[in-house]
Amino acid sequence: MTQQLSQERPADPDSARSPVDRFFQITRRGSTMSRELRGGLTTFVAMAYIVMLNPLILGSSTDATGAALTSEQLTTATAVTAGVMTILMGMIGNAPLALAAGLGVNAVVAFTIAPSMTWAQAFGLVVLEGVLIVVLAVSGVRERIINAIPAPLKTALTVGIGLYIALIGLVSAGFVTRKPDAADTTVPVQMGEGGHLLGLPIAVFCFSLLLMIVLMARRIPGAILIAIGVSTVLAIVLNAALGLPADAWGTIAPEMPESFVASPDFSLFGQVDLFGGFVSAGGIAATVFLFTLVLSGFFDAMGTITSVGSEAGLSRNGKIEGMGRILAVDGVAAAAGGLTGSSPNTVFLESATGVAEGARTGLASVVTGVLFCLTLLFTPLAAVVPAQAAAPALVVVGGMMMGQARHIPWSDPDFVIPAFLTIALIPFTYMITNGIGAGLVAFTVIKLAKGKPREIGWLVGVLSLVFVVYFGVEGIEVLFGVK
Repeated sequence: MTQQLSQERPADPDSARSPVDRFFQITRRGSTMSRELRGGLTTFVAMAYIVMLNPLILGSSTDATGAALTSEQLTTATAVTAGVMTILMGMIGNAPLALAAGLGVNAVVAFTIAPSMTWAQAFGLVVLEGVLIVVLAVSGVRERIINAIPAPLKTALTVGIGLYIALIGLVSAGFVTRKPDAADTTVPVQMGEGGHLLGLPIAVFCFSLLLMIVLMARRIPGAILIAIGVSTVLAIVLNAALGLPADAWGTIAPEMPESFVASPDFSLFGQVDLFGGFVSAGGIAATVFLFTLVLSGFFDAMGTITSVGSEAGLSRNGKIEGMGRILAVDGVAAAAGGLTGSSPNTVFLESATGVAEGARTGLASVVTGVLFCLTLLFTPLAAVVPAQAAAPALVVVGGMMMGQARHIPWSDPDFVIPAFLTIALIPFTYMITNGIGAGLVAFTVIKLAKGKPREIGWLVGVLSLVFVVYFGVEGIEVLFGVK
């Protein structure tokens, strides 16, 4: 019996482990190779939709010159950056955290920044954002800034972005449209065309959304991706049978490509202008854009890393193991998104699906990253998915982000109006910057009105002044004769 036990438990446990096990500390973290592989696959399936949605969002906008990005360019950029950065997170951060183009912040790039400058200049700001995040992470300033802004306003930012994403999805699918102003109506938008839901594309959107809801309610892994895939096939079949005109579907018509495999399009890579945006949009506006990117980037990442890391058992005395390395990779990923033209990359909350399957180490991230890279061979498939099939994911993700509203102290008069303005102005003005600024300014004004300037904090005070200038920049230019 003793001999049998000695064979089952070697004197030196590390000698019996594979190099992969030792490198990723799989056994030490209570995991197994199969769990890591399964977790990495699950995370990929849960977030692979970003390869379709990021091109949808970025491709729906034009820059100041009227130039638009192609689906092939954006699909390549999205897949490469997500794959390489997720592999780096696994190898350097050794955490089951996958990265890809961040939803919400990519909308900032597409609909707020790009219309004020060229795409190259917009991606230049993204690179600068990543560099700043790395510097802030290494210097420790990142934590000070996070601690300076009141928690309710950070939560309100997430909720507002959720509404923003959902609205973008509804508009992209044609479920919500701009109402013609010929009748001088005060109502700016409407449901469908003329207040009615008509046509096959809208029917596909409704089917995709309901299928997604059902699959998620049933906790089916990869529910979003499955719903997009099934709805796309349905759209292709119905479109072929009924012969609808291509413009009925918007930017992408569901038609079978000539080939399922194609060479990746790397034409966006390296097309950046670091400082040109400060000339095109103006110094103040570009600075506010950059601040918005940084703010959205590291706040979202901080919350995701903390929650998913804790779930994976990486929390030690309230701190995530290897947090410094994880934050550094996150910053590099943001800059990489600018260099490749995919918008800032950040840690995805969907990483929690892999953790739920047992992932505890960076090996799961390596698996996820490799799968993202393999999607490069199938870029034509992304050009088949119509907005009506993919846009429901924006609505669902937006709804999930709205759940954070429960953490806002709605009974506290010091926060109720600032939080509301942050949440409301982001979707109502189609600009995240406006929501952040209005919330900070309102919070500062309320504290000053109550004679509590010390509760503002010098950093929030400075940021509020910056936003006051931002909101009044047109009047300031007129006052000083700039215009």
